[in-house]
Amino acid sequence: MRIIGGQHRGLALAAVGVGDKGASLRPTPDRVREAVFNVLLGGRYGDPVSGARVLDLFAGTGALGLEALSRGAAFASFVDDGKVAGGLIRDNLRRAGRAGDAALIARDAKSLGAGEPHDLVFLDPPYGKGMGAPALVAALAGGWIAPGAVVVWEERTPQPAPPGFTLSEHRKYGESHITLLRANPGG
Repeated sequence: MRIIGGQHRGLALAAVGVGDKGASLRPTPDRVREAVFNVLLGGRYGDPVSGARVLDLFAGTGALGLEALSRGAAFASFVDDGKVAGGLIRDNLRRAGRAGDAALIARDAKSLGAGEPHDLVFLDPPYGKGMGAPALVAALAGGWIAPGAVVVWEERTPQPAPPGFTLSEHRKYGESHITLLRANPGG
């Protein structure tokens, strides 16, 4: 696994190894990350990456947030309560030299509490566990998601927009379905 584009293009990320069976670590494949960023930067969404505050929920290895930092995001918050995931994220931030413009939040993504607004949200919960919508709703309620923010949600199946969000589109890449949402202006 590596960073696909931007300043850190080609940087090898920490290997997941045996992973964390309880947390179901399943990093987004390089080709899917590349496709997602091609969609994000392809014009329909403007440029939601440059200068953005990025929220990476169920961050795992942190590959999505790191890809955004590599491509010009200003700051990334990585949320994952898994011990293995936390170690991988810290290692990957060190490899990229990005610890200064990132935060690791070791909390359950479904109960974040209050936070600062982010412009771009990556959501990659364990497939089929019904954790994505509650995490998005909690993040929105806690002020973590800015009005109009773009949300990229990876799951096994296309996902409906939860309250406070509008569906933009669904895309399929191999076994992954990407649901793109916008946070409603009024929340």
